[in-house]
Amino acid sequence: MPELTPHALSPLSGLALIDSDEHVARFSVGGKPLEVSFPLTGIVRIRLGEPDGADYPILADLGPALALKTGKVEGGYCLAAGDLELDLLNDPLCFILRKAGKVIFHSTTDRHFRRSFRLPPFAETERGLFAAFNLDSGHPVFGLGEKYGPLNRRGQLVVSQNEDALGVNAEISYKNTPFAWSPAGWGLFVNTPTTVRHGVGYPQWSHRTYGLEVESSELDLFLIAAEGPTEILERYTALTGRPAKPPRWSYGLWLSKAFYKTADEALSTAQTLREKRMPCDVFTLDGRAWLDTSTRFAFEWDADRYPDPKAFTQKIKDLKLRVCVWEYPLISQKHPLFAELASRDWLLKDEDGAPYVYHWDPAPFGTVLTPLPPSGLVDFTHPDAYAWYAKAHQGLFDSGIDVIKSDFGEQVPRDAHAANGDDGRRLHNVYPLLYNRCVYEATQDHFGADAMVWARSGWSGSQTAPIQWGGDPEVSWEGLAASIRGGQSWGMSGCPYYSHDIGGFYGGDPDPELYVRWVQAGVLSSHCRMHGIGEREPWAFGQDVEVIVRDWLELRYRLIPYLEDCADQAEMGLPVMRAMAVACPEDPAAWAFDEQYMLGDDLFVAPVLQPGGRVRFYLPKGTWYDFWTEEPVTGGQVLERDVSLRKAVLFVREGARLPLGPVVQHTGALNDSNRIETLRLYGPEGGDG
Repeated sequence: MPELTPHALSPLSGLALIDSDEHVARFSVGGKPLEVSFPLTGIVRIRLGEPDGADYPILADLGPALALKTGKVEGGYCLAAGDLELDLLNDPLCFILRKAGKVIFHSTTDRHFRRSFRLPPFAETERGLFAAFNLDSGHPVFGLGEKYGPLNRRGQLVVSQNEDALGVNAEISYKNTPFAWSPAGWGLFVNTPTTVRHGVGYPQWSHRTYGLEVESSELDLFLIAAEGPTEILERYTALTGRPAKPPRWSYGLWLSKAFYKTADEALSTAQTLREKRMPCDVFTLDGRAWLDTSTRFAFEWDADRYPDPKAFTQKIKDLKLRVCVWEYPLISQKHPLFAELASRDWLLKDEDGAPYVYHWDPAPFGTVLTPLPPSGLVDFTHPDAYAWYAKAHQGLFDSGIDVIKSDFGEQVPRDAHAANGDDGRRLHNVYPLLYNRCVYEATQDHFGADAMVWARSGWSGSQTAPIQWGGDPEVSWEGLAASIRGGQSWGMSGCPYYSHDIGGFYGGDPDPELYVRWVQAGVLSSHCRMHGIGEREPWAFGQDVEVIVRDWLELRYRLIPYLEDCADQAEMGLPVMRAMAVACPEDPAAWAFDEQYMLGDDLFVAPVLQPGGRVRFYLPKGTWYDFWTEEPVTGGQVLERDVSLRKAVLFVREGARLPLGPVVQHTGALNDSNRIETLRLYGPEGGDG
């Protein structure tokens, strides 16, 4: 791929109005069609160029656009709907967006010594189309999916392309979405399945410009104008789909590791959970735990280890645990199902029309993981293949499976071809959206409101099939810190639920201190799962750790009523785990503190991220109460604390009415009448209600 040099691009010019009706104004510019509409309140859509492939269900059903007015202004046209006005100007093509008469967002104004613009406002590239927008000094930019570095994207080159990142230590990530926003009151979403490159104040291009390139002949751009982050996220999820609510049991502990080698080992671990009174709701069998690796994935239990799957799952269920199993959307060449699906044209194809055989590169995995077999990829663009894949889950559910861990999904090569006519260039990113929605719908068909998936990869719209977890962090303090940033970043991208692998995935077993600190961060997250290569059960780290972790898991279950209340707000796109820029839009001093967050409206969390328990954090403005002592503390300042291994930095906002449930071993012991044991009030009066 050639490097993009935006300053060398020629700007698009020659804007001319073709026609306009009640909902859409149509133009031509530089020989390309351009349409402007206002699909929803507070949103303008600029659609430049022609589609170059199939349509995908990224957008929600938007209905008819708002009525617009079209008029002329000096140098171009003005289009208006509601309190939004878009000036579309010529020579070169650029725009100015106003809300209630105030300029909210506009094309770049970075001028060059010898020409009008350093970067063209709109241009054509070798790969697709380019656009550039103005960034005022001091305005941060957030979003763009699950990224593990600084939450403020300014100065970064971010690529919206799903990858098997093999960790959380670089820019590549499993879940991406070309949606960014600023507390200045604007959001930007590129509706595309293709790769998008974002130079967000990237100094090699222009530190005062947000330049983006979409690898498509169409730039379908939605500009959002709103009062703040909450409204921006609400409008983005109105475009791409509202988040579904996870079931109550999903908020309990999920226990997993890579991997339980036999049915006896798995059952013994589940029994030990109950013997040691560790609250837990979901027991997970990872890929190698229940499948024959050489023939996976074919919806079949390994018959040698599980001759009677239903009898095994019933033993787990008798312990009041739900069963989760791993899958991925690839079919081993060694299984007869490969030939069967190939004969029906239900697998992606190569350039010669034969089933595409995906060969894994074993180098990144080394000896840590079992080599994966050469496999075909299910073609979710084929309606019959989609329906078959969904229906094939019913046998698993009948055998006692409650939920699917839908792993992978980032493997579609650029030279693969799909039934809808697209190649991997267009299918690669949207493939996990199709895959996970298919699994989610299958689960809905069987379980109704109890449906969810536990997914690794994602794209714009993935919030409609919750939830996602952050894949494969390194076992280290930095792995923990990056996981916390990744969860906040995903939440700032319209996806309200997130979990990370407590203890880290690779790099050996965590030491007891790191394990406890990771447990604390996991407990104080949207969802909570212990997972990794090696021991992750609490009793594996000594008696003292076992006692501490049990106390924290009991707190987790007491917080379930509060987390369920957070889900009511999450339905409009507000994340449960809220970065400071989302939670405190009126307190800019807080925004730079990337490893602290609000859990819902009322709980402030600053995880311990270094040995010894020292934490430096910014407590937002207002009065706060220490969760453990109920002592009041004045916010709006940076604090440092030495935190014992048994505690974490946890404050409650003044005025909060914190619902706490009873200590239970599983959520099956909760119902609507007993789920709240105590209503703890925080204010001058204090006390429990």
